[in-house]
Amino acid sequence: MASKADTEQNSAMSAGPIIPTATSGSETERVRRIYDKVASRYDGVIAWSEKIFFGNGRAWVCPQAGGAVLEIAFGTGRNLPYYPRDVRLTGIELSREMLAIARRRAQRLGHDVDLHLGDAQSLPFPDQCFDTVVCTLALCTIPDDWQAIAEASRVLRPGGRLLWLEHVRSPVLLVQAVQRLVDPLAVRIQGDHLLRTPLDHLRTLGLKIDQMQRSKWGMVERVSARKPV
Repeated sequence: MASKADTEQNSAMSAGPIIPTATSGSETERVRRIYDKVASRYDGVIAWSEKIFFGNGRAWVCPQAGGAVLEIAFGTGRNLPYYPRDVRLTGIELSREMLAIARRRAQRLGHDVDLHLGDAQSLPFPDQCFDTVVCTLALCTIPDDWQAIAEASRVLRPGGRLLWLEHVRSPVLLVQAVQRLVDPLAVRIQGDHLLRTPLDHLRTLGLKIDQMQRSKWGMVERVSARKPV
């Protein structure tokens, strides 16, 4: 039997785009301020985390992208070296400071990228206009991860792929207990949610999971999903 939350989400989807509430809007602004502030040192901090937790996750995700590609929460452009050169890449990023670094990185690497300042929870693109949507290490900080995934599904063409690398709630109870202990502080300081399960949203939206890999006691998730034709 569907939960009340699932019923409300499905009703909202059938009625059209979800309008962010005042609370989600204020949280989005808070996250924007956090990442504007940390942008200059973000690469150094995330490089350490990637080495310990995420390994070759970006190299797993990005080479699978093809055609017209949208990367949501583009950040400082750390995925750029991993994309095939023939993709038509568009990126959207909430933080102006992060986006400025991404523009410089794209120029330095010689990548032709259409970059936009904007919100993954309300994408400024028409329905069914991308072949691939990519998201790496961002569903944890986007205030409404359901809305971001719903928007990604909306702009995907039938048969298109959604690819992500993310940290999620561990199924290992001891690890999950530690995550629950740390989560309030992580959300307060970094806007970083440790207990999310975005895979549930894919199932609710009807996307079909092609590949799913977990590591680090189930905390790290790599997913390839496809929008039904």
